[in-house]
Amino acid sequence: MKLIIQIPCYNEAETLTIALDALPKHIDGIDRIEYLIINDGSQDETVQVARDWGVNYVVSFPQNKGLAKGFMAGLDACIRNGADIIVNTDADNQYCGEDIEKLVRPILDGKAEIVIGERPIDTISDFSPLKKKLQHLGSYVVRKASATDIPDAPSGFRAFSRDAALHINVINSYTYTLETIVQAGRNRMAITSVPVRTNPELRKSRLFHSMGGYIKKSVLTIIRAYMMYKPLVFFLVCGSVPFLIGLVFIIRFLIYFAHGSGMGHIQSLVVAAMLVMVGFMTFIMGMQADIIAANRKILEDIQFRIRRMEIGEDEHDGEQD
Repeated sequence: MKLIIQIPCYNEAETLTIALDALPKHIDGIDRIEYLIINDGSQDETVQVARDWGVNYVVSFPQNKGLAKGFMAGLDACIRNGADIIVNTDADNQYCGEDIEKLVRPILDGKAEIVIGERPIDTISDFSPLKKKLQHLGSYVVRKASATDIPDAPSGFRAFSRDAALHINVINSYTYTLETIVQAGRNRMAITSVPVRTNPELRKSRLFHSMGGYIKKSVLTIIRAYMMYKPLVFFLVCGSVPFLIGLVFIIRFLIYFAHGSGMGHIQSLVVAAMLVMVGFMTFIMGMQADIIAANRKILEDIQFRIRRMEIGEDEHDGEQD
């Protein structure tokens, strides 16, 4: 059983050694632990620091491509280098390295395919009261969108089985954290969470520059992911609003018409017809999107099989009795 711990990096020369030193060197049930960094266009000595420390693999981009792209490149490299379990953590030592054993244990025991580290958000002194509330709100929305019970959706401290990593496919370029949970939940993958500890902040987050920007990007990511995996429900809800408003206008006109004053409310009937038409067209869009989503699932299955073929893995290699 081989574990590869991957760390996305962007100008992390000052903190990377601290994070690497905290990583476990042995875990019961794991035969070999290796380390990989994703150099996302760093302009400092990140790669040299990693090589001097002794990381096994370095994936480098010539320019910054963002956290989501780096994450996917890391998963691909870990799979190609024979990882049975992949752990993703941060280069700023935000998460306690000793808790990696907690992350991988449900996978080793066959109880989960993806494990998310649940931070003690309410007790993290580096988080402002507003950020704590937004973290809880965001996690609640993701739980509803993904049909999971993950309490800390934005956490980047997580573990994947090899099979789960082969299925993961992140579309947005902002972050992988929210989309992967929605994807896993809607594809009925075994996903769970375990409580983990955090370390004092070594630097400010580079993922977002303002709270408003963070909220905007997170909301758009959740909506886009939900549209991809539950398009019919999304468009039915959107279409029901104008449809019901139009229906109310029609009923109102019929009431006036029954009392002999319908001619004075023709404008309401025109508006009602337009709203009902918009609602109906939105329903049709939802049905089309649902058909596209069905085709996307077929494409995801093809992509999964192609990935296995590319790494020379037989279709039945990952199956267990």
